Amino acid sequence: MRPPLPPFDAESAKAKVRAAENAWNTRDPERVAAAYTEDSVWRNRAEFFTGRDAIVEFLTRKWATENGYALRKDLWAFEGNRIAVRFQYEWHDASGRWWRSYGNELWEFAPDGLMSRREASINDVRIEESDRRILGPRDPEGESVLPQQ
Repeated sequence: MRPPLPPFDAESAKAKVRAAENAWNTRDPERVAAAYTEDSVWRNRAEFFTGRDAIVEFLTRKWATENGYALRKDLWAFEGNRIAVRFQYEWHDASGRWWRSYGNELWEFAPDGLMSRREASINDVRIEESDRRILGPRDPEGESVLPQQ
């Protein structure tokens, strides 16, 4: 079991989003993958794959290139066992160039609270280091809404 469980209300959907943000900010592929069903189906940008082993492989590869990764997720909508999220994260590549990645995710959950499907659309924008605004994991008392841009 991975509470909160569906069907979601506003409070439980926000808690699910914050838990996902906190897990992804650890950059620990095993920890993140544990929140998904064994046969979870993913679309991330133009990649399609299924299962926890594939999730771990993907995240290991992702965080080997996205250095200094720091993420914010915010609830967009929810109904029943589905949640829609918008997010931004910042990272730098091996040459030190900074990027802000914007995206939307659609999540579907199994009755036990594990995510059975994740679809993510993401765009990258080159930024200057001085333009960074996501400097690490969110402070528990921190902002709750992503900056517009």
